[in-house]
Amino acid sequence: MTSSSALENLSRLASKPGVQSTLVLSRVDGTIIRTTGLLSDEGPNSESVNVSSGPEGNHVGLNDKSSGNSGYVNEERGSQNTAEGVAKMVFSFVSTASGLVSGLEKDDDIQLLRLRTKKSEIVIVPDSKYLLVVLHDPPNSS
Repeated sequence: MTSSSALENLSRLASKPGVQSTLVLSRVDGTIIRTTGLLSDEGPNSESVNVSSGPEGNHVGLNDKSSGNSGYVNEERGSQNTAEGVAKMVFSFVSTASGLVSGLEKDDDIQLLRLRTKKSEIVIVPDSKYLLVVLHDPPNSS
């Protein structure tokens, strides 16, 4: 798959009904490569953000730039959900899940992670180099 066809597929996915946001993260350190939707404050191709743990502990920050007020506000909790914050939580979740899978079966890998809550669903598709994250409305329970 070429880079242009991958971007085309990502754009098509982001425009589907119910999709709130998409993120493409680096599998190595959780750096945000691309965001779309509610979590994207600078259009479909936001700046790279490193969300991994460093010598000072857990940190999230833009490359030589302050993060500002990106993201959306969760009205019920009054908290700020930013692309950086979601990326950090997803990267931590995938790392923990990978450790669990490795502990169960040494030569096994995660193919898909799906987390559904009452209000949203997060689907994470790990690749050898990237993590594709889709946040969307949960399907109707009929």
